[in-house]
Amino acid sequence: MKIKDLFSDRIFLRKVLGIALPVAFNSLLNMLVNFADTVMIGRLGEKALASVGLGNRVFFIFILLVFGISSGATVLTAQYWGKKDVESIQKILGMALLPGIVIGILFTLAALHRPALLMAVFTEDAGTIALGSSYLRIVGLSYTFVAITSLYNTTIRNLGSPILPVITTGLAMALNVTLNYILIFGHLGFPAMGVQGAAYATLVTRISEMIFVLFLLYLRKSPVACSPLKLFRWNRSLFYQFIQNALPVIGNEFMWGLGTAMYSAAYGRMGDMAFAAITITFGLQDIMVVGFMGIATATAVLLGNEMGAGHLETAKRYAKHSFVLVVIVGIFVALLTLLIRDPFISLYRPSEELARQVRNCLLVYALYDVLKAFNTVNIVGVLRSGGDTRYCFFLDVSGVWFIGIPMAFLGGLVWKLPIYYVLALVLLEEIYKWVLGIRRYRKGLWINNLTIGENG
Repeated sequence: MKIKDLFSDRIFLRKVLGIALPVAFNSLLNMLVNFADTVMIGRLGEKALASVGLGNRVFFIFILLVFGISSGATVLTAQYWGKKDVESIQKILGMALLPGIVIGILFTLAALHRPALLMAVFTEDAGTIALGSSYLRIVGLSYTFVAITSLYNTTIRNLGSPILPVITTGLAMALNVTLNYILIFGHLGFPAMGVQGAAYATLVTRISEMIFVLFLLYLRKSPVACSPLKLFRWNRSLFYQFIQNALPVIGNEFMWGLGTAMYSAAYGRMGDMAFAAITITFGLQDIMVVGFMGIATATAVLLGNEMGAGHLETAKRYAKHSFVLVVIVGIFVALLTLLIRDPFISLYRPSEELARQVRNCLLVYALYDVLKAFNTVNIVGVLRSGGDTRYCFFLDVSGVWFIGIPMAFLGGLVWKLPIYYVLALVLLEEIYKWVLGIRRYRKGLWINNLTIGENG
């Protein structure tokens, strides 16, 4: 009956797919950029692949903080867009840009001046630290540009314009792949720069992407293409509301990101083989789950729009539809992962043992995909949409720190289990989040209209 209800609600399907598909495709393009990086760098050997993979753990923590800021802003932006209150949305974007830029500068300074210290968190191998540090010093210069691009893209998606980020990300992907090919291996008269070549390609791409985004926004006269004065002329009530909703989400993503960095610290200490296996595994898994985040993002926007407009019963119905849809997608993703894992692994030309470990890691992920899909939509899409951000903080952080991290270190460094068994233990957190998350959803505490006035 629930499946029948979903497919008979054509208004919901049109709305959710209108946002979810462009968001998923945009995420897919981003993942393909990372995939192209890892495939090309993988040709340089396991140490190069491990060093770049570990170096990108720093970027992962950074981008999660930016995601936390944008998710906190999304809670308000989606609801104010339900009221068509453009002025408040511009102010919310400004409130998000300021901490995003500050965090980008701080991470850049750390990457420039303490890259070895950052790498040492994840590995004790001197060669991997040296190679990863040379990568970090260059790629770290891109962080502030990434923050600006990400926050603008998220805002315009919340305004029902998800195509523009797809266009700019597509251009960025084409540029990145081209520059990787030229700079990593040395073509068109450039020297072969290896790992540093990948870093320079990323830096140029991220700067260009930000220019693409801002140029097209102002060319098309988007609602967020306004003067800086409008972005940063805040009022107390709206600022307080932003802090109240955004801080738990930022803290959530930071603590969750720090926790997943601890996973990398455990994996990195299991040796280059184990971390190379995880890096390749993430290369496919990150691509496969873009649909989950697409549906979660669409759910957050749609539910926020409906609650902001006062349509609370419609928001409840859309939440149920989103769960059914993402479970169907989760089953499909799990089956597809098992179907294509061998052809995917062969792209890296791995050793026989490395290929075996990656194959088993992908099997583990496939077994957890449906739970992961449900949890993503519940936490990012449903609970956050109505401002239940503090419980989301508790759920995510407790899962990582009380289950995932202990399992990573016990499994990998104490019990000396193979990487795929360690991964299976770490993902037990998904069961924990499903049990508590569905109980929280049924209480209905997430159903709230957060708007506070026509102009804040």
